[in-house]
Formats: sequence, C-alpha cells, structure tokens
Amino acid sequence: MIASNEKAVTVTNARGASPFVIVCDHASNFIPEAYGDLGLTPVQRVSHIAWDPGALAVSRGLSDALDAPLVWSGISRLIIDPNRDLDAPDLIWTLSEATRIPGNENLSPEEREYRIAHFHQPYHTAIERLLEMRRHAGMETVLVCMHSFTPVYLGIARPWPIGLLHGRDTGFTEALRDALAAAEPDLNIGWNQPYAALNGVTLTLEKHGDGRGLEATMIELRNDEILSREGVTYWAELLAECLEAARRKRGGKRP
Repeated sequence: MIASNEKAVTVTNARGASPFVIVCDHASNFIPEAYGDLGLTPVQRVSHIAWDPGALAVSRGLSDALDAPLVWSGISRLIIDPNRDLDAPDLIWTLSEATRIPGNENLSPEEREYRIAHFHQPYHTAIERLLEMRRHAGMETVLVCMHSFTPVYLGIARPWPIGLLHGRDTGFTEALRDALAAAEPDLNIGWNQPYAALNGVTLTLEKHGDGRGLEATMIELRNDEILSREGVTYWAELLAECLEAARRKRGGKRP
C-alpha cells in the first residue's frame, strides 16, 4: 500500500477561473521508501534523470499568476514515467542517458502493473476528472504541459533556453512562439526541441489536449534557467504574459 506521504498526484487551485490548466509530469524526484535508492547515488537521485528540476516551481508561479489549476505528479519518473504510453519501452527506465537503474531491472509483471495502477493511472485520472469538471461547467480550457531539460545531453550542448512542442494541432504552440518572439526578440526558441512528438514524449499533451480537442502546448525550459528564484520568477511572468497573448490571438475558443 502507498503511505500517506507517497502521493501519486496533487491537484491545487482546482477551481481556478483561468482558461489555462497547468500540468507537470516530472515535478518530483520522490522515490517511495519501498524502492530504496533503486541502486543510485544521492547525486543521481537529485539529477535530471529523476525529475525535471525547476519545472514545478515555474508551474506554481504560472498557477498563481493566471489563477490556473495545477496538477503534478508526486513520484519520480524513475519509478514510472507518467508521460509515456503503457507500451513504451521507457515507461520504466532501466537506462537513463548513460545511467543504469539497477532497481528497475528484471521487474516482474506484477510489479509493473502495480506501478501503473498506483502511480501512472492516478495522475492521468486526476487530469481527466479536472478537465471533465471544467467541460461540464462550460469553461474554456487551454492545456499547458510544463517540463525542463538538461543543458547537455550525451555530451551535446543544447542552446535553447526554451523549447516548444506541439501535438497534432500546431496552432496554439505557433501562437505562443510568436508571442515569445514579440516579447523577447533575441530569445532562441527551440521548435520541437529538445524533443518532438515523434520521440514519444508527448503522452500527456496528446491524451488530454489533442484527445479532447483542446488548445494545448508543451513547454520545455532548460533547467539552468530555473534553478534560482529569480529565474523562476522571470520565466513564470514571461510565460504568463505570452500564454495570455497567444490565447487572445487564437480567439479564446474551444470551451
């Protein structure tokens, strides 16, 4: 059983009046006690392989600035990745970048199903319930999936401080890109960087955004940009402004 401090999902400001709903798939590096350290060092368990550093802080800043509901996963993606399909090979990582995850090797089918039922499914159920509540209330909804990425991956530097990803519908993400470029003309904006839907990293965006016919986007911030309070404040304020501008450009549609 899951102890009370091992919450698979947290929902805050569920009745926020904003048209935006913020979700943060990789908000936490928490590993439930039953799993020990997964065979990893303390440094590895606080590194980007375990979570998206800074993403929850920016998500909370956006939630406050926009009066938006926020849904976030409380379990490390090393236990199970909530942003992966159930048949994805990296649903439960055994190798992340160049790091073996010994505690995830040779899992039994029963353990795999346990993690799906207790950590993956509750997160998506919480998002689904929130979006369904808003639909019944006739509220417009724009889904915003917040992530962060490491500045260097497998020895290759990533130059973009921000990347924007879209699912099947590109419209809102294009409008957000235009708003960011207008607000910060020198900003290096990655388009479908450092990942794209073809990499299998947009489950939440496509399941709850495209799947419901909602305006939706996925935002990736380079994590060295958001490890300080000043960085978090800067990006939360800029994104709040530009999300609103993108919505105005799109006509505030699809309630």
